[in-house]
Order: sequence, then C-alpha cells, then structure tokens
Amino acid sequence: MIIVGLTGGIGSGKTTVAKQFEALGIPVYIADVEAKKLMHKSKVIKRKLIQLFGKKAYINDVLNKHFIADIIFNDKTYLQKMNAIIHPRVARHFEKWILKQDAFYIIKEVAILFENDGHTACDYIITVTAPKDLRIKRLLMRENTTENKILAIMKNQWSDEEKIKHSHYVIDNIDIVSTKNQVVMIHEDILEKV
Repeated sequence: MIIVGLTGGIGSGKTTVAKQFEALGIPVYIADVEAKKLMHKSKVIKRKLIQLFGKKAYINDVLNKHFIADIIFNDKTYLQKMNAIIHPRVARHFEKWILKQDAFYIIKEVAILFENDGHTACDYIITVTAPKDLRIKRLLMRENTTENKILAIMKNQWSDEEKIKHSHYVIDNIDIVSTKNQVVMIHEDILEKV
C-alpha cells in the first residue's frame, strides 16, 4: 500500500486538505488527533508526562495543554523529551491502523513529518502551504492563543521552502475551490502510479 505523507506548517490547512482526500474515499490517519487520544487513554503516557512536567500536566485527568505548551515552546529539550514518549506509541498505533485499510493508498497527516524523520516511511509527500499572515489569522480565529505563541510554534517547524524541497506535491491552500482542484489532480496522479 502506498503511504502518502501530508504535512504543512501550523495553520496551513492540513485538516481541510485531509477532509478533501477523505471525500474521495481515501483513508486518512491524523497523527495529532491520535496522539491526543493516546495522551488521554494511555496510563503509561500519562505517567511519563507527569514525571516529565509535574503534577500540573493533567488537571482532573485531562491533559493541561496550555501548561505544557508554555513549557515546551520555551525549552526545546522538553519538546524532544515529550516527542520521545509519544511518537513511538503513535507509530505503533499507525502500524495497526494501516493493516485494517484496503485502499490503493492512504494519507498520513503529520504536522512535523520532516522534523521527526517520518517522511522516510512515506512513498510520496504532499506539503500544504499558505501565506504566513493568513495562517496566523486562521489560528487566531479558531484557537484560544496569541500571535506570539503561534510564532513560537512556527519557529519550531521547518519553513515551507525547506518542506517543498523534499515534497512530491505542493498544495497552495488559499481558497477552498482551488484547494479541492489541487487535491483531485494529486489524487488522480497517485492513482496512475499505483
């Protein structure tokens, strides 16, 4: 089965693009969503995150995202340690998930696909881009955050230019009609390669 990595900077519209592929009948694995589920379900992950960040990591058995975000984006070593706890378990979850799929190809959406070397396990890579000011505007509208926090996250991710160099396809996600058309073209191109 062909594995197509889908990535892009925060606010670029990866989820929008993923939904377009789902509408075409392609199974989509969204790593961030699965990681969040595992952070709530897995007793091992909870225990390790509490060891790493302290008792404030969970409040009433719910992950304290803002507390952790403040720590990891001010000190990259915490981000690396947290990734070392979560990423191997997400990888195992993905391996089980892919065995249940029977499509010609699947999409694996990962925000930090290049940053954690996940691209090496993909046959093709799609990078979603959008202008920085549009990305910030989208994030401020949908999340309870600040521009400084968004910029801190962006600083920890590869630039669009660097991602594009290593990608097979690029989707400029500025308006929904154009994005849909780009998804269909990529979908048809991948099917021709199967």
